[in-house]
Amino acid sequence: MAALEFTLHATDAHSGARAGTITTDHGTIETPIFMPVGTVGSVKAVSQQQLVEQVKAQIILGNTYHLYLRPGTEVLEAAGGLHKFNGWQKPILTDSGGYQVFSLAEKRKITEEGALFQSHIDGSKHLFTPENVMDIQRKIGADIIMAFDECPPYPSDYTYAKKSMELTHRWLQRCFTRFNSTPDLYGYTQNLFPIVQGSTYSDLRKASCEFVTSQNATGNAIGGLSVGEPEELMYQHTAWCTQHLPVAKPRYLMGVGTPWNILESIGLGIDMMDCVMPTRNGRNGMLFTTKGVINIRNKKWATDFSVLDEAIDNNYSNYYSKAYVRHLFIANEILALQIASIQNLSMYLWLVTEARKQILAGNFNSWKNEMIPILKQRL
Repeated sequence: MAALEFTLHATDAHSGARAGTITTDHGTIETPIFMPVGTVGSVKAVSQQQLVEQVKAQIILGNTYHLYLRPGTEVLEAAGGLHKFNGWQKPILTDSGGYQVFSLAEKRKITEEGALFQSHIDGSKHLFTPENVMDIQRKIGADIIMAFDECPPYPSDYTYAKKSMELTHRWLQRCFTRFNSTPDLYGYTQNLFPIVQGSTYSDLRKASCEFVTSQNATGNAIGGLSVGEPEELMYQHTAWCTQHLPVAKPRYLMGVGTPWNILESIGLGIDMMDCVMPTRNGRNGMLFTTKGVINIRNKKWATDFSVLDEAIDNNYSNYYSKAYVRHLFIANEILALQIASIQNLSMYLWLVTEARKQILAGNFNSWKNEMIPILKQRL
């Protein structure tokens, strides 16, 4: 068993973009990387085999809050961890549940001890603390587990943002104390990533980066962005954080975003990203393609027999026609959700793979500037 290792292979001369590799006991991840979100141990509408063969996913997420409530840690522990439970053999990252607790604004109470919340399933009350969130994630069995934090809403006033950040820092110390005093459960190494907070205040972000860096973790995350602030503020604070986080550790920007957000974030020095957008929007008929954005329900696609995306090398994107997929959506066929989800996830993975190639070739920044207007256009 070995702790996570990050190797930096290239940095773009005209931006902060980096190409690297993250090595875990469940395999190597080529960065920059997008991580599909498998909230309850499943990426919605997509099988694990499709994630490997069609999407080319290298790592997926599980959600601590949801997996704790259902199926529960007892079931996951009896199975031998989430990898064995869901059959995914590559790396897994679990978030801490902090964001879900944050989103339950009407059903939770935050104290120094932790976060008391009501289940969205049956209304039962539960307490998440830094200690038991470490224990829960140990039992889930992810390769990368996230520190328990408070995610302040946008906008937050300075006093609240500072108080929230300081609470997150105190919780982080408790997370590391618990993590360092408990063993890896399933015969492979688990890694704890701390999370930078500080809302949209540069001095708080800098202070949080410095505190997080002092923990000397194997990787670091940036949280509390992509929560409703304007894109330019998100980019500004992402850039500020990457300037103040260690170069030799992977940087994970949580919950981002659109294809153009992905490319801009890579250009700012981000290595890892995740978002529910490709699957959620796909299930609603919004397709992200290498040529732009499609609302597949529009009548204009009814007799368009060209494939969804000829640039994507799988037997979904370059097999099914726009007319057929539109028909499936209009007819409320379940297959529509699967094809759309695979198209969007495949496109995101194509995008980060292409970004990596461009970084290694020294062409990233000019390529990014050409691609973003294309990706944003509505077809």
